[in-house]
Amino acid sequence: MGAAYLLINNNNSRTKFALSGKGCLLETRAVSETASLDRKSLEEATAGWDYEKVVLASVVPRKAELIRQVWSGFPFLEVTHRLKLGVDLDFPDPSTIGADRLANAAAIVAQSGEVPCIVVDFGTAVTFDVISAAQAYVGGIIAPGLNVMTDYMHERTALLPKIEIEEPTELIGKSTRSAMLSGAVHGYRGLIKEILSELERELTGGKRHVRTVATGGYARLLSAKIPAIDAVFPDLTLDGIRIIANLNFK
Repeated sequence: MGAAYLLINNNNSRTKFALSGKGCLLETRAVSETASLDRKSLEEATAGWDYEKVVLASVVPRKAELIRQVWSGFPFLEVTHRLKLGVDLDFPDPSTIGADRLANAAAIVAQSGEVPCIVVDFGTAVTFDVISAAQAYVGGIIAPGLNVMTDYMHERTALLPKIEIEEPTELIGKSTRSAMLSGAVHGYRGLIKEILSELERELTGGKRHVRTVATGGYARLLSAKIPAIDAVFPDLTLDGIRIIANLNFK
């Protein structure tokens, strides 16, 4: 008998896969560019894995349809607001909440129940999602992702290069690249700090810290110098998909 689940987190930048038991993730893999996903790359990404059921959280409709076709022979579950999530949705139109954000909320409540809580997901967009003291998803904030900002500068200016994101070695850049890198990383941390400060003011009147966790591609790099972020969970979304699978599969 194989593992309980194949979990798929299909996002705009990249797509992550996990072979998973009911209690924990067993192994993870990724396709670095979601735009390149086709039947062959999906099969290669999951080669050698043996599993019983497939669970998908997708924010890319065209690729989600491809994934449904590839795994049409398996018991298949897709994360939506209509499923049992283990967290209430105190939101005007739950159908507009991304599947990854639903999974993040489900994971936080199931893991610890330490609420209220803010989840920062560093993806193509950076999202801030708020789970209230009543264990309800109440909304959030969406801002451009770090790569979106740097790629935009490269694409819209004649002389600014495309840069790889890493920790700057100097604040005052001595080259175009180092100046861009400093602006991107330090500036982006400033954006994160300000939004988190405003969220705490909204939630508590600024009287106390609200537990904040991070996930996504640049979570470790950026969180390292943001004291308000208490923990980084690289596989938070996949773990949330696993939790939702347990709640909905018989």
